[in-house]
Amino acid sequence: MSRERPAASRLLPRDVLSVGSIGLRSRRLRAGLSATGVAIGIASMVAVLGLSASSQADLLDAIDRLGTNLLTIEPGQTFSSGEPAELPESATPKVAALDGVQDASAVYAVDGATVRRTALIDEADTSGIRVYASDVDVPAALTVGVRSGAYLDRATERFPAVVLGAVAARRLGLTDVAARPQVYIGPRYYRVIGILAPATLDEDIDRAALLGLPQATADFDTGRAPAKIYARTEPDRLTTTREIVPATANPERPEEVAVSRPSDALEARAAAEGAFTSLLLGLGAVALLVGGVGIANVMVISVLERRSEVGLRRSLGATRRHITAQFLTESLLLAAAGGVAGALLGALVTVTYGIAQDQQIVVPPEAVAGGVAAALAIGAVAGLYPALRAAQLSPTEALRTV
Repeated sequence: MSRERPAASRLLPRDVLSVGSIGLRSRRLRAGLSATGVAIGIASMVAVLGLSASSQADLLDAIDRLGTNLLTIEPGQTFSSGEPAELPESATPKVAALDGVQDASAVYAVDGATVRRTALIDEADTSGIRVYASDVDVPAALTVGVRSGAYLDRATERFPAVVLGAVAARRLGLTDVAARPQVYIGPRYYRVIGILAPATLDEDIDRAALLGLPQATADFDTGRAPAKIYARTEPDRLTTTREIVPATANPERPEEVAVSRPSDALEARAAAEGAFTSLLLGLGAVALLVGGVGIANVMVISVLERRSEVGLRRSLGATRRHITAQFLTESLLLAAAGGVAGALLGALVTVTYGIAQDQQIVVPPEAVAGGVAAALAIGAVAGLYPALRAAQLSPTEALRTV
């Protein structure tokens, strides 16, 4: 007569979840603190990726909106002495006459002029504001709007009228021109007729006071040698136009002409932010590693505290595989809770910052999914050793602690 072999012990998936969550439900404060460590690491990583993606999207959107076909032509340095060079007075019309140039306008340095709210303010207190004379079509070339008032035109450029850049207006304490404010420039007061919106493609304009060239010539003897020329080119002819601009602007000394494309600076800034993101991600990974160490510590303590439970389950038929699954599941649940909470927190930080800075909000789905996956991986690694250690406990040895 043959004996029937006992049925192999089985542990269904729902049972694994049930027994795996016992430790979390019975020690909620400890579990919450451990999950918080993981959440901080994941939140920092998701937030860093989200903020970086949002900032880069904002920059790329600005590039698309403002165009990549603007060239800035400035005086370089003299070949012989290294002193600042000077563009010829004919440079602007010559550049404008090139086949690949759609439009060209310039600003001119106004030497010896300072901008103050009143004549009583010390002349040395310039607030970092430069004074330029300007062609009337500079805003069109720079694709910059007028936030308040109007820009110079053929009439106002011949009168003591001034337009302030966004930063210059803020430093002078002006927000709009409805009250017809005045500022003191050199020998007289100038009426503020306009305040520009931020000029993304040329931050010098943000910190400048812009006069009409005829008025600047009358008050400050400003010459017609351009300090900076803005040239809009045909997009498909940008490269060839850029190559011939120096010889066109200054045929006698083309090596003394500096030509740049402002959008290159924006693209470089976006790339630099990507490099900075890698550093911040490294810091987030360190925080996540610390959270993983916390989970491992909690799981080791949990195994030591529950030796009797392990022994009892083993004596009732639980296999080593079941014990391993129980404690590994507990570690994964702990990490998953921290990962989900951290991903949500990181996304919330990104959204809040984007709203506060009035910029695009981009929360990369791969960052959220990758954050949760990273948390689970940390949980698996941190819980593997404690789970294997629990499975190696002898039932009789473990029951001696009862």
